Amino acid sequence: MTLEGKTIGFGVTGSHCTYEEVYPIIEQLVETKATVVPVFSHSVQTVSTRFGEAGEWAAKIERLTGQKAITSIPEAEPLGPQKRLDAFVIAPCTGSSLSRLAAANTDSPVLMAAKSTFRNDRPVILAISTNDGLGLNLYNVAKLMNTKNIFFVPFGQDAPHVKMNSLVADMTQLPETIEWALQKRQLQPVLIERWQNERKPTWQETANHSE
Repeated sequence: MTLEGKTIGFGVTGSHCTYEEVYPIIEQLVETKATVVPVFSHSVQTVSTRFGEAGEWAAKIERLTGQKAITSIPEAEPLGPQKRLDAFVIAPCTGSSLSRLAAANTDSPVLMAAKSTFRNDRPVILAISTNDGLGLNLYNVAKLMNTKNIFFVPFGQDAPHVKMNSLVADMTQLPETIEWALQKRQLQPVLIERWQNERKPTWQETANHSE
């Protein structure tokens, strides 16, 4: 399957450290001649971090896609009745957004866009980036993995010896995950080994680090 001619909603939430990984994937989607409609959470628009000033990445993504971003709940709601999107992506999807989606809470433009996509029996693709994926949010990962029309970009632990509960998607697999999701299929395997290091620390080193 090709994504040419498809309209893909692209929700971006507040995992600011992940934007540099996500941007080239949006670029790749645009190059496939898909129409990419950006949707930004409040955090993306208003929070400055060491990874960029408030709104900086939002402006870059808007320029890249050539589309006016959706930045409010009232702007996102019509996506449902208009049937504008073939699929909706949340990348990165924070633990906060993950938990609220699992609770059917639509208190942000991104979550409203997801709800609007569900209304039309179309796929929502999650690329998670959360420090508590194997903590309190593990319940929400499992719940959403068993929810109709939700598909996950393959993910794994990114730093298990220092952040043992952290899970991050492999953003490079996002385009293929979308292709599979449009066929109502989950790209496999979902659980992957993300963490890479030349030498794994010994048990003693890990224990000393945590003291």
